[in-house]
Amino acid sequence: MRLFIAEKPDLARAIVQGLGGKSVKKEGWFQVGNDAVTWCFGHLLQLADPEDYDPSLAKWNMAQLPMVFRPWKHKPISDKKKQLQIIVKLIKQADLIVHAGDPDDEGQLLVDEILTYAKNKKPVKRLLINDNNTSVVKKALAKMRDNQEFLGLYQSALARSVADQMYGYNMTRGYTLAAQQKGFRGVLSVGRVQTPILGLVVARDRAHESHQQQFYYQLDGDFNFTQMNQQPLVFRARFQAPEDAPIDEKKRVIDRAYLDQIAQQCYSQPANIVKANNEIKYASAPLPYNLLNLQADASRKFNISPDQTLKITQNLRERHKLITYNRSDCEYLSNEQHGDASSVLSAIAATANVLNKAAKAADPSIKSRAFNSANVSAHHAIIPTATHGDFSKLTEQEKKVYQLIARAYLAQFFPKHQYRQTTIELDCQGHQFKTVEKITLKPGWLVLYKNDKDNDEVHRDKQSSKSKNPDLSSLQQNQQGFCQSLDLQQKETKPLARYTMATLLKDLARVAKYIRDPRLKKLLIEKDKDKKGEHGGIGTPATRSTIIKNLIDRDFICEKGKQVISTETGRDFFDVLPQAATAPDMTALWHEQQKAIQQGQDNIDHFLDGLVEYITTEIARIRSDGLDLKPSQIQATGKADPKNGPACPDCETGVLARRKGKKGFFWGCSRYPECKAIYPDSRGKAKLTKFEKPVLSNHLCKACQKPLIRRKGKKKASWFWGCSGYPECKQTYFDKAGDPDFS
Repeated sequence: MRLFIAEKPDLARAIVQGLGGKSVKKEGWFQVGNDAVTWCFGHLLQLADPEDYDPSLAKWNMAQLPMVFRPWKHKPISDKKKQLQIIVKLIKQADLIVHAGDPDDEGQLLVDEILTYAKNKKPVKRLLINDNNTSVVKKALAKMRDNQEFLGLYQSALARSVADQMYGYNMTRGYTLAAQQKGFRGVLSVGRVQTPILGLVVARDRAHESHQQQFYYQLDGDFNFTQMNQQPLVFRARFQAPEDAPIDEKKRVIDRAYLDQIAQQCYSQPANIVKANNEIKYASAPLPYNLLNLQADASRKFNISPDQTLKITQNLRERHKLITYNRSDCEYLSNEQHGDASSVLSAIAATANVLNKAAKAADPSIKSRAFNSANVSAHHAIIPTATHGDFSKLTEQEKKVYQLIARAYLAQFFPKHQYRQTTIELDCQGHQFKTVEKITLKPGWLVLYKNDKDNDEVHRDKQSSKSKNPDLSSLQQNQQGFCQSLDLQQKETKPLARYTMATLLKDLARVAKYIRDPRLKKLLIEKDKDKKGEHGGIGTPATRSTIIKNLIDRDFICEKGKQVISTETGRDFFDVLPQAATAPDMTALWHEQQKAIQQGQDNIDHFLDGLVEYITTEIARIRSDGLDLKPSQIQATGKADPKNGPACPDCETGVLARRKGKKGFFWGCSRYPECKAIYPDSRGKAKLTKFEKPVLSNHLCKACQKPLIRRKGKKKASWFWGCSGYPECKQTYFDKAGDPDFS
């Protein structure tokens, strides 16, 4: 008996299809002949918490730091115990295990940690699949490898996982306890990825605010090249400053008098075209989405937060079956997926009426640059499935995100955008002027993006004349004209723009550019050498949104309009942290050590020894020196009432603080996320009776198809039914003998 352990249910179904033959669905697995195919739901295990090793560690105490748990141990994730038990039972029955985690370090860790937890001693094969297309799965099944070949990859991922937990727990407790000694009431949360993200936002804000306004000057000339008996041809070209001109680092002229003199010399003087170049160019469609780019566009276009986008795509994938795997960091598709084009285009046309015409105009025979198996990593790009959906059952936000994903896929089956680029270089009295004009000849895929503003991937036509639509393609080298007029403008240098959610997400994929140490910079870039779209980033597309949300929830950063800015609490916290905690350097250093572990040149214990040494030194420093906190910092983090609340009944260490959520005020523990206690608000005071978790019924909301919840009404002994999708869906129903009244 072979047991295939897939990372996700949809991969398990693909393996069943690839094995062929009759399959029987069991509880938590499939039987295919003598083979069993089961699945995980992401990680089924998590590293044990401090109190799992020693109950006394539930209460925070500086004397107990640093906490070092070696050997470490895992425990089941509470809502995934049942599936874990099924897999462990199947492992004991099998003769051969087939590891079918995703073909990356996290996928290797996810299944290997289950095998370790189950104390498996049986032989294990490795199945590498990054595309659920049946033909691809069959090829992968025919060339499985020994899982022992991937031991280094597993140990490398395990080292990072254990180190992240050890670093986060110790540093968070250390800084928080030192702050609480000064009267601070909240939690100063530290993480390898989280804290450098805060550092990026603080640094960007301070660069913006410290900007020194300066002036520079720009000279444009209007040149007349009208020939006899022809339509007027007047166009604008910009002065090109030579190297010896008074210019700044961006080659902008900073001396007005210098340009005044040139303007006087050129006015009404002859001009000669020294270069006239016409090129027909072709622009490929933007690639299909990975999660990062989807989150950035959803934020830019619809003001949907990264965390919301992740949840929306989860629904589109799991509930509606309308899109493929949504946490992908890849923008490419396999060559085999091109054969699915007709069925996917038909599904888009049938699902989203607004895209029906475009889907029917798409040509499935076109094979864009997106179809390249060599560029597919652990997953392929996020695209629509061949499933026809009921658009009316989607929320407004789900519709918007699906349309973004579908449009990017449709663009792959439209012709390339064809345009003519004309470059004209002029000489006037020995001074050089230049203009570049781009005019669309055939829009191709651009018709799908014509109303998409502020999209960096979409080329816009550039006309450089006062006339409505000048065509400079007829101009030739050595053609004579004259300078009709000149326009000298004073410009102000602009400060570095504050982050928006879209620009912050894009920056997280390329933070290496902020590292000053050339060696560390190179290491971080090397980490992403096989990932298209990542260039020395921190975090993953799946974790970044959660980390940003945590920073907002803890009041370290906030959204002001479309801008993402650091709060006073976030800046003050940043100022008391060492540079090692706030810079992305640690990720680069860890990558170097993880790579050595993967190649068998180092081991987990040596890596952790170094980390423990660093943590021990930092805890000793905090213990002896404390934190230099300002009076403004002595208050609870988060959107909390500054008044002291009651002690938290759950952990007996934290303090309850009044906070404002989407549904009104509530009281949460100051030690969040270590303590997740929540209590209702009663007229500004904490009601020390816990919220009762609502029970989801089997009845579905007619408006959005989400489960209904039976709730108590305001009147005594009265009940009603509300949607679990509230506040997005506010549908309610009367109660009729314990059931919703749909009439």
